[in-house]
Amino acid sequence: MERNMGSHSGVNIPPSIPQSNPFGNAFYGASSGLIRGGLGAYGEKFLGSSSEFMQSNISQYLSDPQYYFQVNGQYVRNKLKVILFPFLHRGHWTRITEPVGGRLSYKPPIHDINAPDLYIPFMAFGTYIVLAGLLLGIFGRFTPEALSLQFTKGLLGWFLQVLLLKGLLYSMGSGEAPLLDIVAYSGYAFTGVSLAIFARIFWSYSYYFLLPWMCFCLGVFLVKTMKRVVLGGPRSYEKHSSRHHYLLIIMAVVQFPLLFWLGNVGA
Repeated sequence: MERNMGSHSGVNIPPSIPQSNPFGNAFYGASSGLIRGGLGAYGEKFLGSSSEFMQSNISQYLSDPQYYFQVNGQYVRNKLKVILFPFLHRGHWTRITEPVGGRLSYKPPIHDINAPDLYIPFMAFGTYIVLAGLLLGIFGRFTPEALSLQFTKGLLGWFLQVLLLKGLLYSMGSGEAPLLDIVAYSGYAFTGVSLAIFARIFWSYSYYFLLPWMCFCLGVFLVKTMKRVVLGGPRSYEKHSSRHHYLLIIMAVVQFPLLFWLGNVGA
């Protein structure tokens, strides 16, 4: 009777499961407990190791973004003097450390003229775009497309400078510098380019005298800075000092074609 009712209603009644199976229930409980415990331990270990990886690697290369914007007017003025006139910098080039949380940490830019910052690079890059737009207007070639192309050109130049400095540090055996440090050092190039373009607006020939000087000063600044980064830890600098000197000279020479390319507005 039950079979007929099940067939007419269209519902397939599954076969009955034995109600009493102490060995099966015990095995199922033990195995499920082992699986849950194993997965839990593995997941905790995996998440813990992932968290440690994030803190030890990503934070190492990105560092603290707020650190790079702790500046004031006095720091900006003194830093621009160091970048544009590195020969006038009479002090040391090493960064100042302080104990924080039981370990040494670098002081922020507001307390250390040698610390990298991102305020000056971003302001210099914005100034570079504005001055490029003015120069395009003077030449009668200003269009939104031309300004957008100049913006892309500036970003590409910044990126190439980052690759250059990062590759240099790896070649010299010092690839542990935080990424934002390298971005900051690379962005300082726009200070000299912006000054040269500003002078070109008033007198076109001044650009060809001022920009080579800016390239030379930036090269000296980067050589001093990168050399300090290399010597800042246990490095094999003395062992390969001649090769390192050649790499630093190449980095300084590359600033000439790079800055001339960035300063060639509208090309």
